[in-house]
Amino acid sequence: FAETFEVLIRLAENYTSTLFCNAYRTMAAEATVHVQEFFTDVGLFLLGTDASPEELVNRFFDTLFPVVYNHVINPGPTDISLEYAECLRVSSRDIRPFGSIPKKAIGQMGRSLIPSRTFLQALNLGIEVINTTDHLHFSRACSRALLRMQYCPHCQGLTLSKPCMGYCLNTLRGCLADIAEVDLHWRGFIHSLEQLSGALSGAHSIEHVLLNFHSLVHDAVEQARIKGPELSEQVNKICGPPVRKPKQSPGCSFDQNKDYQGLKMFSKDSEETFANRRKEFISQLRLHRAFYGGLVDQLCGNELAAADGLPCWNGEDVVR
Repeated sequence: FAETFEVLIRLAENYTSTLFCNAYRTMAAEATVHVQEFFTDVGLFLLGTDASPEELVNRFFDTLFPVVYNHVINPGPTDISLEYAECLRVSSRDIRPFGSIPKKAIGQMGRSLIPSRTFLQALNLGIEVINTTDHLHFSRACSRALLRMQYCPHCQGLTLSKPCMGYCLNTLRGCLADIAEVDLHWRGFIHSLEQLSGALSGAHSIEHVLLNFHSLVHDAVEQARIKGPELSEQVNKICGPPVRKPKQSPGCSFDQNKDYQGLKMFSKDSEETFANRRKEFISQLRLHRAFYGGLVDQLCGNELAAADGLPCWNGEDVVR
């Protein structure tokens, strides 16, 4: 799933960068740098970095404001100076050039990124549990009991006789008692994943939020454009008149046709693709809900014990 989220983030970044190249080409080169930084932060957040969705979103719109001011609100033959751009960035939350859009984005990101990060952390915890139980060390008493069950008949020339079902169950229950204790926690783990998966569906799903982030960005830039004269007045009061330098902003340098590995397979109906992958995973996990609790029965019933009606070894002799 970490790889799936990585592809999703890159696709959402692609959508947002493409928005600037198509609709706001003059500021695309500067804006895409901040887009890349934002989605890098999103990826790091999902991996567990100490940040909040509010910080990520605010930082993005704060850094976007000087770019929008320079190219949309108050464009000119020259660029604003770095010092003036810094004043705009610092003042962004007081001026509120994008209205309620950042707050809306914070709400959406919080409701999707936090459960998604928890989902990934839970999966990693589950992997640790499975790896731990996959490398058990049996006690000496258990090893002797297994040896007696499997090979004592061989000493009497009864190489084809398997252990009786009851004998097999009793022996393995003693050996796998610690594993059986995992059962309750394993069931609770799967139940928690089911609930998390439910929280990640619909409008709160990470795929829906990230893949539609570019629409919020478009609305934010348009809102700033419409409020341009009013925003210019506010900026002049706080930062003074624009201080400019020779223009250096190149056009769009983002390669919209670049063949990102894995992006094409998700480019159509991407939300459904990610949602279905998650649903399939949860469905498969449900099938193994009773894995630890039923492990002894599976081992004896499928591999170790004799079938009903066949001669079997009861620990002392072959019986029917």
